[in-house]
Amino acid sequence: MTALQMILPRPPAAVVFDMDGLLFDTEALYLKAFHAASDEGGHGLTTEVFMRTVGGTWPTVQTVLTQAVGSDFPLDDFRAAWHRHALRIGADGVALKPGAMALLDTLDALGLPRAIATSSRPETARGHLTAHALTHRFHTVVAQGDYAASKPAPDPYLTAAARLGVAPALCLALEDSHNGVRSAATAGMMTVMVPDLLAATPEIAALCTFVAEDLHRVRDAVLHAHR
Repeated sequence: MTALQMILPRPPAAVVFDMDGLLFDTEALYLKAFHAASDEGGHGLTTEVFMRTVGGTWPTVQTVLTQAVGSDFPLDDFRAAWHRHALRIGADGVALKPGAMALLDTLDALGLPRAIATSSRPETARGHLTAHALTHRFHTVVAQGDYAASKPAPDPYLTAAARLGVAPALCLALEDSHNGVRSAATAGMMTVMVPDLLAATPEIAALCTFVAEDLHRVRDAVLHAHR
């Protein structure tokens, strides 16, 4: 799809961002930490297993791990090791994804409200936003514990729209995961996937307004819609 085809059906009145893998380059970090924890415990977990956890909360991850390894898998020990390795690997900071600042600057210029809708814990979201001095750039953060059902259910995105006071159909949702796309599309939002570790399958692409290579392309589409 060319840049000219990356056109939004209507000007967005608000933008809702996923966080991990979309705004911050965290999924690659989590993958490295996943393998480190697996190696430490001698579990033999594969990248394919990790990919099935992307965009999910811990209950989803638990299900994936027990399906892959068995019901006797030491979930709590693995979770602690995964978290420890993630902190070690990310000690020097987590990078912003390309185009993130340019997009936020454009949203400021247009006066568009924005939110984060993430499957991560609130303290994790606060940590990443604080590290990049971005807390004030978002009007609300919807995180784990703020909704009844996690992605792929629409609850995180519907909660974000309600807090912003904007109808879901007028919101632009930005996602990198399959479950995130399903969540945003089911919520009725204009959904754009910016792939990170997961490519857009035909099923996922069909749920999207378009698939963008990075957030620079999203910025171009937002500017075009508001001309």
